[in-house]
Amino acid sequence: MARQLRHLLNRDGRYFARLVIPNALRPYLNDRTELREPLGPDRKIAISKLYSAVAQLRFKILQAAEKAALQQGKPVEYGRYPLPVDQIALRNYHERLAFDSELRQTSHAYASVGIDDRLVAMLREGAAGRLTDSVLETLVGQRITRYTQLGNTTASQGTPEWRGLAMALCGSELEALARAAERDEGDYTGQPNSPMLVAAEIQVDELPPVELRNLFDRYITELKANGKGTEAEKRWRPVIEDLIAFAKTKDARKINKKTLVAWKDTKIKTLSPRTVKDVYLTAVNAVFNWAISNDLLDENPASTIKLKVAPKVLNRPKGFTRDEATRILKFSLAYQPKPSSNPQTQEKPQTSAAKNWAPLLCAFSGARISEITQLRKEDIRMEGDTAVMRITPEAGKVKTRQYRDVPLHKQIIDKGFLEFVETSPSGPLFYPVMAGKRKADPAQTVSGRISNWLQKEGIIPDEVSPNHGWRHAFKTTGREVEIDSRILDAIAGHASRTAGEDYGDVTVIAKKKAIDRLPFFAV
Repeated sequence: MARQLRHLLNRDGRYFARLVIPNALRPYLNDRTELREPLGPDRKIAISKLYSAVAQLRFKILQAAEKAALQQGKPVEYGRYPLPVDQIALRNYHERLAFDSELRQTSHAYASVGIDDRLVAMLREGAAGRLTDSVLETLVGQRITRYTQLGNTTASQGTPEWRGLAMALCGSELEALARAAERDEGDYTGQPNSPMLVAAEIQVDELPPVELRNLFDRYITELKANGKGTEAEKRWRPVIEDLIAFAKTKDARKINKKTLVAWKDTKIKTLSPRTVKDVYLTAVNAVFNWAISNDLLDENPASTIKLKVAPKVLNRPKGFTRDEATRILKFSLAYQPKPSSNPQTQEKPQTSAAKNWAPLLCAFSGARISEITQLRKEDIRMEGDTAVMRITPEAGKVKTRQYRDVPLHKQIIDKGFLEFVETSPSGPLFYPVMAGKRKADPAQTVSGRISNWLQKEGIIPDEVSPNHGWRHAFKTTGREVEIDSRILDAIAGHASRTAGEDYGDVTVIAKKKAIDRLPFFAV
């Protein structure tokens, strides 16, 4: 099992001491479920402060327990968090060093004061057991009282248990003074020499395994509850399985940064850096971050992994030029399916219609191709004298998850699109209705066929996406005719770039005026 420092929490590269509040005491601590104390970004410093911070948090819980007991007429319980003598001594050692660091940061005069040799001598005598109980009380009695209040011990003065603790604390105080003397000389590397402190292990929790597959499934389930996640599941599940196979463990706790770096280095031998960064590392980052936000893991080992990706070489515009768009539209509008007497090989009329109309609709709307191929007859309507198509999540996937109305350009109407819609049956325009549940998204299937068809015919330029090229071309033309960028974004379905752009609506009237400025294609 993985070992984790008890009560140490890492959140986004910063450390905290964390203590869960018992259910019965939460009403006495503002109904909080846990207490946290910041420890800073440095792990070593955080560990040195951890003991003191946890002690303070436990003291707050004890105070709440005292309030609850008094309110309920019950006696106050001490010793809620008992520790063995060596752990108390180690805690005292770390608290003294943390206090020494704090004093040095707040007062330069502190470091100029030497260490009292008489105190050192007395502590040595106390650690050796040569002092009476009353003298031990003078030396470390306050420290014992502190740990009693924190519930770490119930030892009473005069008992062997109390005396043994006092001797251990004398040794702990000696070690802390030795480190302070070293720090006066600028040496901050010292470690305890006392066998008791050296042997006292930092407490750890043996944490149960957390299955990476289970994390991924829960993450995807949450995405799907919000209408997302289908594409992420399809694309990322093989990534998660690949990582499990590489790491040779299902336990997310055992997957560390070293393992992930080695996995990344292996993947870039066969995959492009862009794919490794945008798919593989992004998937792992998303799942681990979700696990952290749901308190299932304390750290994301992928959060600081970097992979440099060179900018993609561009030898031409991302979108179609005017001449290229014109050539594609001429070809698609003139398309007629090959006749076939075999129903099995005959192209469906909806597919043929998609090849005719989808490129033209994309050219004058900047819409994603699948947003066009999922259009239904009821998504085309007249608003006054304006023909409008509605791109809506009701019909299929819309990246923004918001509907938008796009007026139809006059050239689309002139080519007879409204007549095509009028003669089409209710439902999808570009794929047939099928009984039962489909395994694949039909709109995505049709858009893929259009892409493959245009590429196979050799009229798509190299380095241009056969479908996404229309979005780039639409934006380019829109800028050329000086359409406001916010209106262009509203038509194409791009998210607002600033909070200010979310104010006010881009109406159908505004969109119609903009689309009317787009020039006709020579088809």
